[in-house]
Amino acid sequence: MAEGKGKISLILGSKSDMEVAEKAVEVLEENGISYDLQILSAHRNPDELDRYVRSCGADVIIAIAGMSAALPGVVASKTDKPVIGVPVSGKLMGVDALLSMVQMPSGVPVAVVGIDNGVNAALLALRILGSGRAL
Repeated sequence: MAEGKGKISLILGSKSDMEVAEKAVEVLEENGISYDLQILSAHRNPDELDRYVRSCGADVIIAIAGMSAALPGVVASKTDKPVIGVPVSGKLMGVDALLSMVQMPSGVPVAVVGIDNGVNAALLALRILGSGRAL
């Protein structure tokens, strides 16, 4: 896990999302991209999440969350940086998380990849940064 500020920030809603995050981390490390990984819930740590999003310095934020999956939308409401949501499978096979991410109100954009697809989130972040390479 990279420490400190990175070009990409990965924010997980809980430790249980780590398996999905590890897929994204592999892609970032293979491509030499610095990242920072934090576990911050939109519900359990709202003030800490707010401070982190405002100060993280990342160019792109990947928000990984299951269940109600408010995390990507909350993050997107606090920054003008690109936010990529990764829905995590759970009780409803991740469909609940997927729908909560893609149904954001106008003015609060969140790019969303497939359920549990940390790889595509990292690849999309690389393309946003303009440093994507064929893998």
